[in-house]
Amino acid sequence: MSAPHVIQAGNPVLHVLGARPNFVKAAPVIRALDGRVQQVVVHTGQHYDERMSEIFFRELSLPEPDVNLGVGSGGHAAQTAALLTGLADEFTRRSPALVIVYGDVNSTIAAALAAAKLHIPVAHVEAGLRSFDMTMPEEVNRRLTDQLADLCLVTSPEAIGHLAAEGVSPDRAHLVGNPMIDTLLANLDAFDTARARATHGLPERYVLATLHRPANVDDPDTAAALVGHLHGVADLADVVIPVHPRGRATLLAAGLADHPAVHVLEPLGYIDFVAAVRGAAAVVTDSGGLQEETTILGVPCLTVRPNTERPITITHGTNRLVSFEDLVPEARKALEAGPHDERRRPPLWDGQAGPRIADIIMEFLGD
Repeated sequence: MSAPHVIQAGNPVLHVLGARPNFVKAAPVIRALDGRVQQVVVHTGQHYDERMSEIFFRELSLPEPDVNLGVGSGGHAAQTAALLTGLADEFTRRSPALVIVYGDVNSTIAAALAAAKLHIPVAHVEAGLRSFDMTMPEEVNRRLTDQLADLCLVTSPEAIGHLAAEGVSPDRAHLVGNPMIDTLLANLDAFDTARARATHGLPERYVLATLHRPANVDDPDTAAALVGHLHGVADLADVVIPVHPRGRATLLAAGLADHPAVHVLEPLGYIDFVAAVRGAAAVVTDSGGLQEETTILGVPCLTVRPNTERPITITHGTNRLVSFEDLVPEARKALEAGPHDERRRPPLWDGQAGPRIADIIMEFLGD
């Protein structure tokens, strides 16, 4: 058995952030820990486009990263190897008391594995989510990270059961709520739909789409089929789609922009993006976080996937899983039904997840 990590006075808490959803989840945690413990922020550079990362630091008032590893894009093996090497060097140099990881990207599993090898405790924010689809890289990352984590910080009740089924000790799992929703609620006044319409030339009534999952956009034939059904949605209402770097070339080659009612945008910053979501008549997505944000904003969401790791959005009634073939008829229903009641929220999605997480971390560290 490996020797335990020794926590000494003055050892920092180190946050590892790699992609834009990580920044949104980390902001309330960093804010709640401010003044209680020394903090270090490591940006791995997994998302390196200015609109995909740097603008988020500005808009969320996150501290400038203490280091940016600049790993960039690449295949899963090459990217994860670069992350492991860079993060292990940082952990060795800084000797953190705790490494905090977020979500399910490659930076998450790389940080958890590097920390575990160095006997450094790990806290996983957004633990226990499961799609039960091991073809998704994110599912592999989630499962392995939770096995390595000393603190599993859980956003929704069903995740507690998933962790228990996988042998995670109950004293490691804590239901804290959703820090992504903390950020959303803290910025509600900034999500100005009229300004977003004017800035980006959005139509008065539109469906907002985001699509980047490998299963949807990597294969040209699959992407072409998806584009055909999106054009069917565009026959019902204008479709606004900020195109993620992943899949951009494939989707455009499939004719995404050929329909006159499809508006292709560059990736948006957090404030403009959520403002556009807030003003949408419906959302079509394969993103995990957007399923949660639409639940709070009351916008009908159609998730183009066979499964979701966020089933609470389904049972809450704001999200539906749809196949390509179901997309147009379900979009028609959503447009006819209109918005949901945004006053109904899942348990602990109340804007206070960050302080709850901070309290658990400080107790773990012995205050």
